Amino acid sequence: MHIVHLEIANFRKLLSVRIDFADNTTLFVGANNSGKTSAMLALRRFLTKRGRTFEKYDLTLCHWAGINALGQAWIDAEGTAPPVLELDAWVPFLPALDIWFNVAPNELHFVSKLVPKLDWAGGKLGVRLRLEPKDIQALHKEFMDAFANTQKIKAAMPTASAVSDAAPAPAPKLTLWPSSLMDFLERRLNAHFEVRACTLDPDKLAEPKDATAHPQQLIAGVLPLDGDPLAGLIRVNEISAQRGFGDAHRGEDDDAGASSPGGLKLSDQVREYYKRHLDPSEHPDPTDIGALQAIEEAQDAFDLKLTESFKEAFTEVETMGYPGVTDPKPHVSTRLKPVDGLNHQAAISFQVDVVKGDGGIVPVLRLPEGNNGLGYQNLISMIFRLMSFRAAWMRVGKAAKAPDAGQLEPLHLVLVEEPEAHLHAQVQQVFIKKAYEVLRAHEDLGENPALRTQLVVSTHSSHVAHETSYSCLRYFRRLPAGINKVQIPTSVVINLTNAFGEESETKRFVTRYLRAQHADVFFADAVILVEGSAERMFLPNFIARDYARVNQGYVSMLEVGGSHAHRLKPLIDLLGITTLIITDLDAQSGEAVQPKVGENQVTNNDTLKSWWPQKTKIDELLEPGIDKVLKQTALHEVRVAYQCLSRSSGPKALQPRSRCPTRSRTRLRSPT
Repeated sequence: MHIVHLEIANFRKLLSVRIDFADNTTLFVGANNSGKTSAMLALRRFLTKRGRTFEKYDLTLCHWAGINALGQAWIDAEGTAPPVLELDAWVPFLPALDIWFNVAPNELHFVSKLVPKLDWAGGKLGVRLRLEPKDIQALHKEFMDAFANTQKIKAAMPTASAVSDAAPAPAPKLTLWPSSLMDFLERRLNAHFEVRACTLDPDKLAEPKDATAHPQQLIAGVLPLDGDPLAGLIRVNEISAQRGFGDAHRGEDDDAGASSPGGLKLSDQVREYYKRHLDPSEHPDPTDIGALQAIEEAQDAFDLKLTESFKEAFTEVETMGYPGVTDPKPHVSTRLKPVDGLNHQAAISFQVDVVKGDGGIVPVLRLPEGNNGLGYQNLISMIFRLMSFRAAWMRVGKAAKAPDAGQLEPLHLVLVEEPEAHLHAQVQQVFIKKAYEVLRAHEDLGENPALRTQLVVSTHSSHVAHETSYSCLRYFRRLPAGINKVQIPTSVVINLTNAFGEESETKRFVTRYLRAQHADVFFADAVILVEGSAERMFLPNFIARDYARVNQGYVSMLEVGGSHAHRLKPLIDLLGITTLIITDLDAQSGEAVQPKVGENQVTNNDTLKSWWPQKTKIDELLEPGIDKVLKQTALHEVRVAYQCLSRSSGPKALQPRSRCPTRSRTRLRSPT
């Protein structure tokens, strides 16, 4: 069993998107503010108990007006007509997460609640988790009472007054809560809304169109499922972006598998791991007898010492008349727990290598956890947490004997946000390559198909992205306000699995090229493709000097010759990113020659021939009115620039000009 894909609707910037999941590791990439964090937050909100606290900003902004219209309709209908209290009126605005599994027939006992038909025989199964009003009548009553109270207060306020011939004084400004239904929900959302689940029909699953998902419509009157249908089916753990290395934040994972959104120091994690899996006082077995005896002996010895130490103090207290004949006498004793030995900031330290001197004895020097570099703290902490997630899932040690151990969930979903924090580039690459192996490093896991692990990572690091196959990348593309008749900025998600079709020479070239260049094309606002190192060296200076707007943006510059730039076309088209190609004409007339008009020359530049402007003859490429802009969508354009004729020269009378910053030695003016 594994997750095939998610469909998220009406949650922050994600108006309606599908996110396909890879079998092992899925990587979220995209520019800043493209929706990666919203997707991770949606998973936390809907799939974990600790994260199931919504706020009004989780509702997509373009729906606020519609929700306020519902509230205004209630106000207008007060005393004149019965209010509309049907769930259907809310459905278009409610955040929802559809999670689709691929389930084998022999796993039916895990998903019996989700099977929509009696003739189901394995395959896809879906469940919708949606934030819905608990009781619309109760919501209506409390909102109307609160709104009526504001009207009473406003009616009691003093109005503007006039004094003799002076201008009337303006009424004092006062904003009262609630001013609208959305204003009411800012404080009362979680009191009146809850996540409910219902099954989906695999036969009605629709494919996305233009990167927009189309979640199926539920049958009117469908009843929600009782309880949590994912309990016992999926275990969710999370490492959030805020890992708290510089503060004293402390917390622990709850028993349901949902992680604290904050970070933990390694000493805190070690203590929690010990309590859950190693503590000999919890569900002891024969191997723990020695440790428990040693603790009890230490406790008795300490109690004896305490009794002797406090004897004089208690004798002095007795001179004050206490205790009397019938009064209980005070006694001091200890209660030692195995975990107490780890309950201090120096529980974890790092030993420093010391070279043996002439003195003979090598001292042991240890530094506390906080004195280690932030990068190593982050790496060690993340790896240890992954190990802890695996151990908790597999009920390692004492956890297997706990009363709430239960049956192992067949699916383990692990979410990691921005693992690259403080890490060197090479360490980032090592982490993304090894993280999944850590989660599977158990004798009962490995290649076991009955227990599946899926890792989801969001990142801003090109180093992390380049170590991940295209089949695992999910690109979040920003859409500005006004696109698809949506009044606010939104995002769509692009699956890069088939960016280049099946395994091909183009796919191999682009993969190797981007890894070699460490290009940040997946996180940029625009891309510039240049011919060689000269352009790549000089162009940033030209941009900084003459193009302030471009200089302020996030632009990725790739050095790729005209004979190879066209290989990036499938990727550029999928990303939908504005692209400038600065290239050479590469004129030929049997052999490479200087470009001339009227000489029946052709170009050897594959980009100009196959991408844009799709012309072969030099005369056509040098025509004054040639269109150098390829308009793909309202957001995505590709512009080519190459040497062109001098404006002051006729088509056949070429005047010498200074050499342009490209490798061709021509008498044409610089690329335009």
